[in-house]
Amino acid sequence: MTTLVEAPSTPAHKNPQVLRWLGAYTASTLGDSVYYLALSWSAVSTGSPAQAGLVMAAAAVPRALLMLGGGVIADRLGPRRVVIASDAVRALVVLGLAAALLTATPGLWALAAIGLVFGVVDALFLPAVGALPPRVAERDQLARVQGMRGISYRLGAVLGAPLGGLAVALGGPATAFGVAGILFALSLPLLLGLRLRPLPEEDRTGGGTALRDLADGLRYLRGHRTLGPLMIVVLLADLGFTGPLNVGLAVLSEQRGWGASGIGWILAGFGVGAGGASLLLTVKGHVPRAGLVMGWTMAVGAVSIAALAYIPWLPLAALAALSVGLLAGLSGALCNALVQTECDPAYLGRVSAVSSLGSLGLAPLSFPVTGAAIGVWGPGPVFVASAAVCALSGVYALAVPALRRAELPA
Repeated sequence: MTTLVEAPSTPAHKNPQVLRWLGAYTASTLGDSVYYLALSWSAVSTGSPAQAGLVMAAAAVPRALLMLGGGVIADRLGPRRVVIASDAVRALVVLGLAAALLTATPGLWALAAIGLVFGVVDALFLPAVGALPPRVAERDQLARVQGMRGISYRLGAVLGAPLGGLAVALGGPATAFGVAGILFALSLPLLLGLRLRPLPEEDRTGGGTALRDLADGLRYLRGHRTLGPLMIVVLLADLGFTGPLNVGLAVLSEQRGWGASGIGWILAGFGVGAGGASLLLTVKGHVPRAGLVMGWTMAVGAVSIAALAYIPWLPLAALAALSVGLLAGLSGALCNALVQTECDPAYLGRVSAVSSLGSLGLAPLSFPVTGAAIGVWGPGPVFVASAAVCALSGVYALAVPALRRAELPA
């Protein structure tokens, strides 16, 4: 009797389809970083700081309102088409703005309109780019793909701002917008070269209305033993983590006398830790008892978040931030990997939209609340309260049996 042996899957770092997707994602992430720096510089140069803040916030509203619809479109049209269209629109809009800046100075309304366009495009792009990994990699490689994506994201964040600053210094905002547009355009040939793995016929989205598809996706999430609780975990972690990182660190650095360089060192510590977590997942490709590890890293990482507010020395604060980045980076990567492996690919656009809605749509609403709370009670109690919310996300993950026992493919 002959025993059939399943052929080993291609490692993600040797899979040309994964590498094309990753190259396109890296170029797009770099383009985003350069674009936002150029937009903020143009807005500050044109108006007051308050007006510049409104320009930068213009993208948040359509992104939050349209994110779930973007997930439906990704599942109906296919994520590759949506990502290609999104990057093409961003390239054309930004290159057009760069050309306009060579002859005139756009007012704040024009810059806000560009921000609104980017918010709409982001609402389509983010769910689609999250739905692509299962179409280009085997299931047992998806955790490694998420690690590679994390490294790419950190690379874009670290290199994008200096690249944008250099472009502004050499040729002003027009040059920076031109660089961003070229980076968006560079992703297009890579995306066009992708060859996707076909979905099983029975898993494809039906021919109903978009609203019905959205309701179907939400019902799928609600009835899934692992993904439903995982969305609650993601939302709690984002709400607890985002406010202190984006608002509290500035207040903390000012009170401690660390200045802007202090914020830089703390963010650098966080970035190194998060990058290390992504590298670990990339190299290992599999974390045993992923659900259990995710819950514990969230709970333990909350201790480091609370400690940040009570550390008077900058080097120790940077080490605490490194710990936060390592633990939060690992738990976040495991969350994404579990979404990729647990979700039916036909629903992945809608599920990715729900997952992204917490961090990019709802969590930013906590910024003014965090700032007001720090003004009343100081950073210590607010950091502790935020850490308690993060710890609650870990405790909830450990309390739900299906999530605690969730495993990544070996």
